[in-house]
Amino acid sequence: MSYYLKQGQTWVLSNERILELIVPGLHVQIPNTYDWNYTTVPQVMVNNRSIEYRRGFVLGGSSSVNTMVYTRGSRDDYDLWGRVSGDPKTWSWEALQKWILKSEKWTAPVGGRDPTGQYDPRYHGTDGPIRVSLTWSGPDDFDRRASRNTEIQKEFIEKLDSNDGEPAGLCAYYTVFLLDENLKEASLKAWTQWTFGGGERNSAATGYLGSRARGRPNLSIILNVHVKKVLPSTQDGKRRLDIRTVEIGSKSSNVTLRVTARKEVILSAGAFGTPHILLNSGIGEESHLDSVGVKMVHRLPDVGRGMSDHVCAMVTYTLNATTPSIDEEAALRQWQANRTGPLAEWREAGRRILWSKFPKSSPLLRQYGDPASGPHAPHIEIPFNAAGPTMAAFAVLLTPHSRGTVKLASSNPFDDPLIDPGYLSHPFDIQALTEGIRITKRWFDSPAWDGLITGFLGPDPDNATWSETAFQNALKESVGTFLHPVGTAAMSASSSAAGVVDHELKVKGVHGLRVVDASAIPYVPTAHTQAAVYVLAERAADIIKSSWK
Repeated sequence: MSYYLKQGQTWVLSNERILELIVPGLHVQIPNTYDWNYTTVPQVMVNNRSIEYRRGFVLGGSSSVNTMVYTRGSRDDYDLWGRVSGDPKTWSWEALQKWILKSEKWTAPVGGRDPTGQYDPRYHGTDGPIRVSLTWSGPDDFDRRASRNTEIQKEFIEKLDSNDGEPAGLCAYYTVFLLDENLKEASLKAWTQWTFGGGERNSAATGYLGSRARGRPNLSIILNVHVKKVLPSTQDGKRRLDIRTVEIGSKSSNVTLRVTARKEVILSAGAFGTPHILLNSGIGEESHLDSVGVKMVHRLPDVGRGMSDHVCAMVTYTLNATTPSIDEEAALRQWQANRTGPLAEWREAGRRILWSKFPKSSPLLRQYGDPASGPHAPHIEIPFNAAGPTMAAFAVLLTPHSRGTVKLASSNPFDDPLIDPGYLSHPFDIQALTEGIRITKRWFDSPAWDGLITGFLGPDPDNATWSETAFQNALKESVGTFLHPVGTAAMSASSSAAGVVDHELKVKGVHGLRVVDASAIPYVPTAHTQAAVYVLAERAADIIKSSWK
């Protein structure tokens, strides 16, 4: 069942039958209609710039508008969940294996090409709702040069499948990894995987809210509304606060609806939406709530705190190459005919990603400590866009020390939250990004790239004509985000005063309310976050079902 509340003269659309939300190659053409159009507060350490922050304003959330990269990250990331939550029997790489595979439906590449040797089926599910696949097209000159480079530069290797929990090695089509010295014996290859299948992008909405699910009598989908807050109901016999009522409304009308759950409410509004709703509900730190005129209902100081994200800095090279022209109309006709062709994949994506781990002897780690979750977790990700005549590479910090916040701008629940990622607020982060640039330079300093790479445009930390101030200023001007926020309603042990939810994802000190989304993930994984969110959600679903048997 679907319901709509009118919002002026506009309607928030479902994900269905929207071409840009279906065709992988139309990713960059997704209209702002399907975006919350957030911007961060001015980032002091990034030359006081505000940064645009894309979030999906459509069924499926950001999974309906993201770049579709399917990477699970390191096994250490999931083991960290177990340590932080105090429940490694529920939250750890080994304990989660069933649920890691449960969401996935491995799908052969569209067009019928043979994927043998390009992934390891042992690490993939076949019966889940989210299709995961390889690209329609095969390797090009850039890919072959990258593979050749692993033979020349022995610090780089290849792996069969980067989603095996130990992501270190060269993914032969899009992903490259730099290893610590203790992992150099590996020598395999793999291809990066994506959440599309059959030539169509796949999202949480297409995977979990298809026609069969929408036909269920116990499901109602309400579009064109905002959740304003969750509300107390009664005090139960154990004197805990009982919150099972949700207030929803329309931004431009007086229509308001309250719904009370018989059992419990599951809050899944994302790393920004969830803390925003909790704070609007009076759940948070009293001083912040007082400052915007919201009455405190339940003191929980870490709501909106502890945000971690993947910050990136862009560097560029010149190439002896040009971007092939595409007949857009012909490509669309081909896709419509058989779901193949340039639009069957995200063609604007870089052909490579370099995942790098700093050695244990790194002065940076000795000075600031190692923020990585464990020995298998990389510190830096470097995607490449190989289109000529220039190539963009992004040094992405996977393990930031910096933390940010999500706060209320006012007591009006329709006002956007104040998003402050705190980029580069810890000195480790800018130094780590600088090392990421050096790793990029090292990767391309090889005969494998002769005749293709013609120059490095910087910013260059090793250019003697640049002062340290000039380099850092140029780096800061290039800084952006890879849109992977987590931790704003973080999971922690039941006995801990820190965090927002316990090991069962129940809001601490509250009865009848859980959080199941990226905000509950305590630290940003060393991967694009959508796979980790699916793992969390699948595990949470079974926890919830078990609690009501």
